[in-house]
Amino acid sequence: MNEIRQADGELAHLPKEAVNRLTASFARFLQFEVAAAAVLLLATVAALVLSNSPWAHHFLEAWETQVGFQIGTLHFVRSLRDWINDGLMTLFFFLVALELKRELVLGELKHPRVAALSIASALGGMVVPAGVYLALLWGQPGETGWGTVMATDTAFVLGCLALLGSRIPQSLRVFMLSLAIVDDLGAILVLAIGYSSDISWGALSVGILGLASVRIMALAGVRSTPVYLLVGCFVWLAVDVSGIHATVTGVILGLLTPARRWVSDERLYAILRQVVAHPARDEGSGNTRDRETLRVAEIAARETLSPVERLERALHPWVGFVIMPLFAISNAGLPLAFGDLNASVVVAVFVGFALGKPIGVFTFSWLAVRSGLAVRPLDLGWRLIAGGALLAGIGFTMALFIGNLAFGSELIDSAKLGIFLGSIFSAGAGLALLMWSTRRRALPEADLN
Repeated sequence: MNEIRQADGELAHLPKEAVNRLTASFARFLQFEVAAAAVLLLATVAALVLSNSPWAHHFLEAWETQVGFQIGTLHFVRSLRDWINDGLMTLFFFLVALELKRELVLGELKHPRVAALSIASALGGMVVPAGVYLALLWGQPGETGWGTVMATDTAFVLGCLALLGSRIPQSLRVFMLSLAIVDDLGAILVLAIGYSSDISWGALSVGILGLASVRIMALAGVRSTPVYLLVGCFVWLAVDVSGIHATVTGVILGLLTPARRWVSDERLYAILRQVVAHPARDEGSGNTRDRETLRVAEIAARETLSPVERLERALHPWVGFVIMPLFAISNAGLPLAFGDLNASVVVAVFVGFALGKPIGVFTFSWLAVRSGLAVRPLDLGWRLIAGGALLAGIGFTMALFIGNLAFGSELIDSAKLGIFLGSIFSAGAGLALLMWSTRRRALPEADLN
């Protein structure tokens, strides 16, 4: 009897293959947020080294290679760098919107007063640094680059928090993740409003019609991912032609993605109880009752996760380990010819991140709590919020993204240097303050007595 039970226990699991040993290790690796930040950092360093190497000219010119296609009278031709920035980065913003949707429906942000703290902090982290930047560059070259200092880099912030491990409470991670997501979406709105070219209302109307069709399909119960992918590509092309930056479609499509699952646990278990084993003998590949039951069970198991959760799991490795490093290596190149830099732009960007960001995040957080609009978790002290506010000054990815649109070729290197210096300072200062604020948590209990 025991042997039968043991055999049943072994059969209750999926079969193991040699490749599972590799995929299991890789899955554990993906659980650490610091991994994506480490890969992004390596790509950034590689871009800086190559852009100052004997192969710098070839490296920088490679990203300007023109690639594209033509549909009738419409020409979609742009550089490799632009395809990464406009095309692949749409998936990044789609993932950001999915994370926000999940937090709003299933996570911490579903509680209005908890969400208010992150929203207020993000608002302060956008308004104050932009104001500081404009105050420093009013009427000077580079004035239009105020949107560069508004965003927070989610990957690097979470990577820094991961370095602190159990020293910090989970509430700080949730707060910073929510802040960074709202911050990125705010930057996208600024991108759509402030850095879009002349609007083609006809193409924009076609894009809106495509978005409406996505919503209608969802309400009608269409669940085919390829169909949504096809419509999403159509919407992207229409918005791109309209003159609005096409990455906005990633945000809108992400927010339209359903966050509720189709199959409940009770229905799943009821379906699984109907599953019967296939006959031992080979009966061909006809539509037997067993096969139909297994097909239904397969669909039910998949649909117990909401579309938001499934897409997040599928996209996260690709965005974190492919798209973001590609973006970094194609955009972070900075020839270190300091004589050609505009010191005013460097200083304005640095001060916007290093001072404007933490002041804005902390002040607006304090005002939101004091006014009663928001609540602060008991284990999230003001020192921790101050440390997180400093980390919010890491604006690497989104800052480079907006900077490429806001600055001309004569000022972009100056902006990049300011972004690098501001992000390095913010990471160092934020980690130092958080390590000092949590030093007692890291000490053995005997040392605290």
